[in-house]
Amino acid sequence: MSETFEGPAAARPAYSGGYKAWVLAILVAVCTSNFIDRTIVSVLGEAIKADLKLADWQLGVLGGLSFAVFYTVLGIPIARLAERRNRVKIIAASVFVWSLMTALCGGAAVYWQLLLCRIGVGVGEAGCTPPSHSVISDYFGPDRRATALSIYSLGIPLGHLFGALAGGWIAMTLDWRVAFVLVGVPGMVLAVVVRFGIKEPPRGNAEPGRPAADTAPPFKDVLKVLFRQRAFIHLAIGAGLVSFVGYGVGQFISPYLVRAFGFDYAQAGLVLGLIGGVSAGIGTLMGGPIADWAAKRDLRWYAWTPAVGLVIAAPLYMLGYLQTDARLAVAILLIPGLFHYLYLGPTFGVVHSMVEPRMRASTTALLLLILNLIGLGLGPSAVGALSDLFAAHLFGGFGLGEFTAACPGGRAPPGGAAALADACSYSLATGLRYAIVASLFVLFWAAAHFWLASRTLRQAIAHGAGGA
Repeated sequence: MSETFEGPAAARPAYSGGYKAWVLAILVAVCTSNFIDRTIVSVLGEAIKADLKLADWQLGVLGGLSFAVFYTVLGIPIARLAERRNRVKIIAASVFVWSLMTALCGGAAVYWQLLLCRIGVGVGEAGCTPPSHSVISDYFGPDRRATALSIYSLGIPLGHLFGALAGGWIAMTLDWRVAFVLVGVPGMVLAVVVRFGIKEPPRGNAEPGRPAADTAPPFKDVLKVLFRQRAFIHLAIGAGLVSFVGYGVGQFISPYLVRAFGFDYAQAGLVLGLIGGVSAGIGTLMGGPIADWAAKRDLRWYAWTPAVGLVIAAPLYMLGYLQTDARLAVAILLIPGLFHYLYLGPTFGVVHSMVEPRMRASTTALLLLILNLIGLGLGPSAVGALSDLFAAHLFGGFGLGEFTAACPGGRAPPGGAAALADACSYSLATGLRYAIVASLFVLFWAAAHFWLASRTLRQAIAHGAGGA
């Protein structure tokens, strides 16, 4: 395949720092909207569970597998389209679709209708991150890419923060259905801002000395480039395992606070926002700059930074979730997010340096496919299933069917004895606590893969710099 620049270097636009900051700000808003729409199911989970009389495994499917399958599978063909067509238009269309489907969730009367709407959200969000990462990498060069992608990824904790605060308050004062509508409608407006507020940059614009293929390479070439690099394989598995914990535990933080400490939805939303927004936000924002700075001395810090962060975060999370005092638990849980989310910017930034410009959207989509099938697809469902099993055992060694019959929707039937109600509440709260703590051991496994990635990371980056 011949390789050329996409236009002469002299003809390439020289974007100002202010304009690049504007583009990044809009894409942060897109990422924030993306994760508000994901977080809202977790925040409203207990209200949805009670209204529709669901089990925890159904909540897990609603927030995980139903969304993840379509989100991850469609991410590949949309990314391939983004290698050939206008990425800004693809992002704008995606924002509109997922926002519309989120608003329609508010009209669901039964579980299957809500499930279909969440599938629609997943279809829309499949077109968000791969083209966004590709655009950012054409505005920011390799030495600033991890930082720029960390800033973009700040939309994840911001989405958790706004979704938790707004969703919890709306559920308390109005209704969980209204919450879906009120977070979906602004996204449709944002889609218009994206379409007319961002210019499509030339491919490889941030790396004038590096060739960009004149056409998008076949997907099999992308797979060959990536999967012959052990560093990429370990980074992908490590990120997937981190995502397993992040999505699995994140889906049940709000229900856990309601069950274990008697928080109302607004209080649970506030705490979820602080844990998933402020703490994780600082960690996300700092991961890229720390790795970019340390990598000037040794490129392996792009993998070491996540590994060290995870080893610190895991025991802190466990300590927090094992507390029985609400204030102490919340105080401790504000800390580990600072270390947990250091992985985002370095991971995505360094894999973009392993490939040439027209492979970047596909690389992001492939990484997200692995990350989300492991994390979003399995995490919430696994934690939910573990919670149900632990709860049934704590209730008296019953099978899941007997426990569900005794405590439909996690509560004793109306008119039941007080002792039965207490037993149901204790089993649900403690079962979920054990499920969360058990899942946190996966973070140590993830850290091991980031360390293994560091062993061949320099060779992988050198290969990419030589022209994939």
